[in-house]
Amino acid sequence: MERKNISSGSPYEKSIGFSRAVRVGNIISVSGTGPVADDGSTHSPGDARGQAMRCFEIIKKAIEDAGGKLEDVVRTRMYIAGMAKWEEVAEAHGEFFSEIRPASTLIEVHRFVRSDWYVEIEADCIVQD
Repeated sequence: MERKNISSGSPYEKSIGFSRAVRVGNIISVSGTGPVADDGSTHSPGDARGQAMRCFEIIKKAIEDAGGKLEDVVRTRMYIAGMAKWEEVAEAHGEFFSEIRPASTLIEVHRFVRSDWYVEIEADCIVQD
């Protein structure tokens, strides 16, 4: 099967050796996606919902660049630094997936690559051609 690596232009992709997303056959896996602004800074510092929305925007673009669509998402994983604002992250998830309703997990983690990140999100898709 053909493999297609999708890049988002993250400065970490080359040095760490990962892709924003990878498509093999009808499967698309999107890497853990942090709230990175277009200029490389953190999007919406201190705003859990704003950061989650940015993550989902990046994920949506990666899926579309791989030839899929949000409706193909079958699983999401949301990693958050502290449960105090879990509802804000979950609310952002609902903005994108309330009708799609993929399997989903919300996990508390100790910290992220950047100390001002509140959330990082992954997604898996099965493309229905």
